Amino acid sequence: MKDSQSVPVAQQVVLVIDDDPAVCSSLKFSLEIEGFAVRVYPGAYELLNETDLPAKSCLLIDYHMPVMNGLELLARLRDRGISIPAMVITSQPSHRLRERIAAAGVPLVEKPFLGDILVDHIRDAFRADAGPPSEGSAGAGISQ
Repeated sequence: MKDSQSVPVAQQVVLVIDDDPAVCSSLKFSLEIEGFAVRVYPGAYELLNETDLPAKSCLLIDYHMPVMNGLELLARLRDRGISIPAMVITSQPSHRLRERIAAAGVPLVEKPFLGDILVDHIRDAFRADAGPPSEGSAGAGISQ
């Protein structure tokens, strides 16, 4: 089976947005071991103020952050026309939050991350983003 990844994993950048420094440090370490480049942002505004988002990237956004939650951040990115593949991370999501995340068209990955679930979701996001554009592929990214 042909691998649909067109960009070497080392050139794929995971953008981690989480207000917990311990979580950011742990994610950065574990994702770099998997071969990804990682940029860490301690909050939504730090990402929104970024002027140089990598072309081949994936957003890993914590839902519970001060000032702006993960879905609000996704909405702001959509408003700017940014369609980077994304996923929301959180622990113990309510049924309503699960519905809202699904309606946003992004995967939910629950903390704590068991096995390879997080890395598998990230690889899936990069594979989906590498495929040819089609009208039915919006679920893999954050474009409308």
